[in-house]
Amino acid sequence: MSLDLAPDTPATANNPATATTPSPAGDARAPLTPNALRTVVRELAERPEQWIHHVRLSTEERWYRRLAADEDHEVWLISWLPGQSTGFHDHGGSRGAFTVALGELEELSLGGPEQGLLIRRIPSGTARAFGPDYVHDVRNTASGPAVTLHAYSPPLSSMAHYELRAGGLVRTSEEGPDQW
Repeated sequence: MSLDLAPDTPATANNPATATTPSPAGDARAPLTPNALRTVVRELAERPEQWIHHVRLSTEERWYRRLAADEDHEVWLISWLPGQSTGFHDHGGSRGAFTVALGELEELSLGGPEQGLLIRRIPSGTARAFGPDYVHDVRNTASGPAVTLHAYSPPLSSMAHYELRAGGLVRTSEEGPDQW
């Protein structure tokens, strides 16, 4: 996957949707909670004028763009055409949240020995939040495109990918920021 950083939207203090806000030297911020991240994505979804002009659709793969980043969290915009998915993945120890701003998605996760594979429909307006050990697969099984907003704290440093096998999830690869 490649990150599309369009030249028409530089990160500046005048553009809060893309601004990077450094903290004072030595100020190590604690990660935001999943509920705080859910609030971030819900509030941004309610202000489409800050992100809708960035949306691109790609038949090759999901399209994504980082909208904001600072020391304690980052925000991403992702568009999905029918059939596109993430595959099972984690978030490298980051907490996270996402909301479906347009369209509808499906989320798969493992619910434990008693529950097995959980499948959730996530319609427009729904937000999901999760802790640092969460593994899931998000996919567009609908007939139209979807757009999501994601927030992670601390900012993503890696993502591991997994295959679902009879015995559970098996880690297959890991990627870092240089790959997105």
